[in-house]
Amino acid sequence: MPGWQKVYEQFKDENFEILSVAVDGRGPEAAKPFVGGTSFPTVVDENNQLVNLFGFKIVPNGIFIDEKGTIRMIKEGFKVENPEHVKAVEQLLKGEAETVRFDEETAKNEPPNLQLQLAQTKFKLGMEYVKQGRQEEALKELDDAILLDPDNFTIRKQRWYIRYPEKFSPNIDFDWQKGQLEKEKREEEEHRNQGLICGPDGCFLPAK
Repeated sequence: MPGWQKVYEQFKDENFEILSVAVDGRGPEAAKPFVGGTSFPTVVDENNQLVNLFGFKIVPNGIFIDEKGTIRMIKEGFKVENPEHVKAVEQLLKGEAETVRFDEETAKNEPPNLQLQLAQTKFKLGMEYVKQGRQEEALKELDDAILLDPDNFTIRKQRWYIRYPEKFSPNIDFDWQKGQLEKEKREEEEHRNQGLICGPDGCFLPAK
């Protein structure tokens, strides 16, 4: 997290703190390699609770909370490399803005609530299987979860961690992730066009 450490160093003398939340169902040990060299605390969200609370589909994200606990900014896909995003933090710290919204923020076209709940249930079950070393069963649940909630990048990445560990260690292969995402999206669209049916027992194509 060298970028986040740079932001912390930039603003730490202005009554500013960072709490990093690693979203990883495999637990603290999986997150450790990515927090080296940081001087701010990191906690691990193993059950996707923060992601579910705010409806995030991707990571990283930025939430700015003032001293009174009021949320002043929520940015899905917050990037420290983006000057506009860092400028928003500076504006809030200097009192130049009470809240910050970004132009690209639009209402999300979410799947039905029951469908999202089922996706999260399958995600949690899948991560429990991971902890038990039951990888194939874990992947079955995670595959079903992403078909129910296809825009949820945090679920998608957990599948990748299991199937392609070499793409995450010692370095994360972001170019591979981009290509893999495009490939999976095409395959999932084909399944939906064929009338894929998902329920508590899994997702399947109807018999012809």
